Amino acid sequence: MRRFLRPGHDPVRERLKRDLFQFNKTVEHGFPHQPSALGYSPFLHLMAIGTRSGAIKLYGAPGVEFMGLHEENNTVMQIHFIPDQCQLVTLLDDNSLHLWSLKQHSGASELREEHRFTLKGPPGSPPSATQITAVLPHSSREVLYLGTESGNIFVVEIPSFRVLEDRTITSEAALQRVPEDYCNRRSCELVEALREHPKNPDQILIGYSRGLIVLWDLQNNKVTHHFLGSQQLENLYWQRDGSKFISCHYDGSYTQWPVSSDNRQPEPLENVVPYGPFPCKAISKIYWQTTKNGLPYIIFQGGMPRASYGDRHSISVVHGSQQTAFDFTSRVIDFFIIFSSEPTAGFDDPSAMVVLAEEELVVIDLKSAGWPAVHPPYLASLHCSAITCSHHVSNIPLKLWERIISAGSKQNVHYSNMPWPIDGGTNIAPDPPQRDLLLTGHEDGTVRFWDASGVCLHLLYKLSTVRVFLTDADPNDNMNTLGEDEWPPLRKVGTFDPYSDDPRLGIQKIYLCKYSGYLAVAGTAGQVLVMELNDEDAEHVVDHAEADLLQDQEGYRWKGHEKLKTRDGPVRFEAGFQPFVLVQCQPPAVVTSLALHSEWKLVAFGTSHGFGLFDHQQKRLVFVKCTLHPSDQLALEGPLSRVKSLKKSLRQSFRRIRRSRVSSRKRRGGGGNASEVRGPPFGILSVQEANAKFDPDALQEMELAPVQRKIEARSAEDSFTGFVRTLYFADTFLRDSSRHCPSLWAGTNGGTVYAFCLRVPPAERRMDEPVRAEQAKEIQLMHRAPVVGILVLDGRSTPLPEPLEVAHDLSKSPDMQGSHQLLVVSEEQFKVFTLPKVSSKLKLKLTALEGCRVRKVTVANFGSCKTDDYSENDLAVLTNLGDIQIISLPFLKLQIRYPCIRKEDVSGIASCVFTKYGQGFYLISPSEFERFSLSTKWLVEPRCVVDIPEVSSNNHVHTRSGVENAARKSRAVKHWNWCPQARVVKCKLWLALLVSQ
Repeated sequence: MRRFLRPGHDPVRERLKRDLFQFNKTVEHGFPHQPSALGYSPFLHLMAIGTRSGAIKLYGAPGVEFMGLHEENNTVMQIHFIPDQCQLVTLLDDNSLHLWSLKQHSGASELREEHRFTLKGPPGSPPSATQITAVLPHSSREVLYLGTESGNIFVVEIPSFRVLEDRTITSEAALQRVPEDYCNRRSCELVEALREHPKNPDQILIGYSRGLIVLWDLQNNKVTHHFLGSQQLENLYWQRDGSKFISCHYDGSYTQWPVSSDNRQPEPLENVVPYGPFPCKAISKIYWQTTKNGLPYIIFQGGMPRASYGDRHSISVVHGSQQTAFDFTSRVIDFFIIFSSEPTAGFDDPSAMVVLAEEELVVIDLKSAGWPAVHPPYLASLHCSAITCSHHVSNIPLKLWERIISAGSKQNVHYSNMPWPIDGGTNIAPDPPQRDLLLTGHEDGTVRFWDASGVCLHLLYKLSTVRVFLTDADPNDNMNTLGEDEWPPLRKVGTFDPYSDDPRLGIQKIYLCKYSGYLAVAGTAGQVLVMELNDEDAEHVVDHAEADLLQDQEGYRWKGHEKLKTRDGPVRFEAGFQPFVLVQCQPPAVVTSLALHSEWKLVAFGTSHGFGLFDHQQKRLVFVKCTLHPSDQLALEGPLSRVKSLKKSLRQSFRRIRRSRVSSRKRRGGGGNASEVRGPPFGILSVQEANAKFDPDALQEMELAPVQRKIEARSAEDSFTGFVRTLYFADTFLRDSSRHCPSLWAGTNGGTVYAFCLRVPPAERRMDEPVRAEQAKEIQLMHRAPVVGILVLDGRSTPLPEPLEVAHDLSKSPDMQGSHQLLVVSEEQFKVFTLPKVSSKLKLKLTALEGCRVRKVTVANFGSCKTDDYSENDLAVLTNLGDIQIISLPFLKLQIRYPCIRKEDVSGIASCVFTKYGQGFYLISPSEFERFSLSTKWLVEPRCVVDIPEVSSNNHVHTRSGVENAARKSRAVKHWNWCPQARVVKCKLWLALLVSQ
């Protein structure tokens, strides 16, 4: 009965666990999924992005990031910053307005939602009467002007969101003194745009969708000018001096209008169709930026000819004789121009254009010749080609880090050198304690190296494996080349390219040795490439070798895709990781496991048919082992084959049902209705019999272990039993306890573990003698559960160090005096064996006790947050339910459990990767990694401050009534008291306010 009792709580251990383990979701890396709105504050130099799921994210200087989430999870339609404030307003598709503020807490700024508001009309009015279409935060920082579908404009006070009904601008008032024939021809329709006069805050420009534009006097509450447009209006933009404004229209034209002080009916100065005379797409947004040399920048979205370019997503920039239409591979959500916002400046002098597309953020340098793109330090388009795998490497040596950066800088020569223009806020997070790399494999055959040391996931280098193979696309093609006379002058920008030339190029496994610089990459068509880092461009022949995993066995026929064709002769490679040998698995199935031992110069690879070992120094195949079961025909069809054996699948399903029914009848016949618990070695006791032997009062105080679930053993005939799930190199005791030797371990989907003894010649004879291998052990797990992890513990019960880790003095030498232990992790349980006898020593049943299965497992080092003298190695385990469990080594005791990923998020669970120091990443969307931490010591999260800059007192000349001025005085303190950083400038503003009165 003792084996069913759970051990009591150890208070010392409980305190230690609090010092070691803590779960936090810290930051989201990558590009926001399904962006829907964009905003920018020239005052704070911050950019805001809203998404369809209701998230709002703010970005400034690298490391300055904030995130908020609307409770409603509705689409964010518009984002507007309050002028000269640390506040912004969001409009959702449910017609609700939300006020957000950046407030200081514990020395750092936080984004908080302050108020929410829904505009309501009079009883009985249709929903369109209050459906908001345009939002204008006034420079007074006191009110919002809300244009609606009904043509009315409501005025709302902030931050209270109180509707000022007496200041409502009705469509009837806007139509006063409009020529009768114009009114009869077209009605106002909805409010399309609201713009404040750049020099006179008492005037706003109102644009209605049918083309009518009105200049409204806020002080006198009347129309001063009507601008009678003849085309459907899309947007408006004021010129800097306020003497003219630009309207853009649905027919692909834009019009320049003068604004005079007299009451004459204004006539348009010019009407331009940039890409006419044929029918064109709408120009949805336009900027007119003045410069010192007199030639303005005219920047507009859309306007391309419908017939030939109706499917293009473009933004055109015109400056004198220079004109370029930037062509984006995904839909443009919105864009803005960064220009001089100083009120004393006489010109705009634009410096950069920031474009939010549906799949990426693109920044164009408007100061440099040719208008090159700017390399973004964050918001990277992770999914420029679909992510197929990922691999994390911690604590990169400085030399390797610098060589990778050098190789990446040679790829970025076409990018602009301008500093990142969105530079608001200050990053106060401590510098990363080490250099970390996150490698992502992609569907197009590329591997991208990301700096994962801090908050910003920054691209360092991109490796392409395409050059090794013959594909339909020429790698030297340049999609940006244009003919001199081509019109429109399109230029492709951005990195998002979801199309792959060949799905067989997809990367499935990556393994990087940070000490030697060797990299192994394996793909969808059985290709395994071994690479080394070269600082210069090189041209050489890639050696080829084939590994026949079926070993010419009869009766097998591969029904899947063919292998990739390779290039003959020398291939030219850029500086960086360059392949020097290619191992082609036959059949060319997906490579499912990969291991690299750079000290022994060996690479191991596995597929659904077996595994092999290759000596990449001698470029020789050492051995192959077929793991395919005779009845497993599904493994021969391949992932890209559309032909599946339906009969086989149905037959296996019925066999499982039949076995389950037989076993359930046996249990009912043997034990009646009483549930059984396997007890001590002398037999089986029913629960009633066990209770009779003990005092009931004592049993109430006793904590019993849960009853274990009955787990049905898998059949050897199940599909993909030969699927190789994991490979592991170890220098351990395999034959006897007196001599240790190199070894290779392989675990399969059918619960089999193979162990091979390796004879690696010494360094002086390494090229003369071959590496030899001999199978030494074969372990078959009872339930045939898939093996997902293999680990050898030394005499101190410490995991063996990585190859070359001891040689670089970064780890202690393993203890080769005491007995070693083998840990085999299957989907259902953890089991420890002694070596070399391979006798069972200890096990932890996971599926039987918890009802979950292991999906990912790794060894992580956890350090104490209280002292630097203590750390321990534990297992970090992710289950199919999305929970993360930390299990101690070597005693396999559950330490703590955290819910991390929704169990329905199968792709998120499959994409999870752990780090060596208790952190992790998983995909929350195709374009975003969620970063989490299990450690109290290793925590990477944004920590930043947004200070309020001093506001110049001559931004605008305000002419206000005494009532408005009194109200402004009474609210001045409210606007500033909430932000401690503003207290220094509060007195200056208050003094300036009193003097101005």
